[in-house]
Amino acid sequence: MKRRKLNGLLFISPWLLGFSVFTLYPFLSSIYLSFTSYDIVQPPRWVGLANYKALFTEDPLFWKSLFISIRYAAVSVPLGVLVGVSLALLLTAKVRGQTIYRTIFFLPSIVPMVANAVLFNWLLNPEIGLVNQLLGLFHVKGPAWLQDTAWAPWTFVFMSMWGVGNSMVIYLAALKDVPTYLYEAAVLDGANPWNRLKAVTLPTISPVIFFNVVMGVIAAFQYFTEAYVMTKGGPEGSTTFYALYLFQRAWDYLDMGYASAMAWVLFVVIVGITALLFKAQSKWVNYGA
Repeated sequence: MKRRKLNGLLFISPWLLGFSVFTLYPFLSSIYLSFTSYDIVQPPRWVGLANYKALFTEDPLFWKSLFISIRYAAVSVPLGVLVGVSLALLLTAKVRGQTIYRTIFFLPSIVPMVANAVLFNWLLNPEIGLVNQLLGLFHVKGPAWLQDTAWAPWTFVFMSMWGVGNSMVIYLAALKDVPTYLYEAAVLDGANPWNRLKAVTLPTISPVIFFNVVMGVIAAFQYFTEAYVMTKGGPEGSTTFYALYLFQRAWDYLDMGYASAMAWVLFVVIVGITALLFKAQSKWVNYGA
């Protein structure tokens, strides 16, 4: 038995080494660095809780960026669930070319994020962008999507729907597992399609919806690439997402200790929200047969 365990450990030793060096060590180091002043050039200097005190009492951009990320998560995650489930329901219909439609809706989710950002930079250009040109055909003056403080944050919410095909595929798989006898029983009871959706489909796939909500919240609080490529936090800081501000503190100001403190605050926020979601799931997630 000991020899088998040793052989198993030897086989996974490359992964264990990589995990220790590239994940565990940075994770533990960030705890220490969050209590220091560190600019990469000079050795870390212990400052205790100074970074956390500055975050909560002296940095208005910290609160603004946190609010921007919370607002983005609060809107984009439910909207993503609604669009993903709706598309999955539509794509379960038996129509010609069903696989083609599924592929079309899924493809955007595998496009690299930087390529997405460059594409939308052109599409949403207020002067030459395709979106405003299409709106012009209906005599609607399109907004300055990424140059207007009122529109810029919601533009990223709109963009997030572009990659909803990833969750759509998961919902499709969940819909395939809904037992047909539940639908048959509902039909015999006189339930119309809307009632079957509420009483059978949604409760049955609720564990999958819950999974996507949790993963969506975690991803939303780490939203970075598109904002960095397209606006770098502008205009007037309206798209300074928390992860983007963390990056700026770390690499624009070389304030690694402060950025580490921000990272741990983000970690606590995500863990807290995830814990609340798990606590609330008993009221709407159905794990029964």
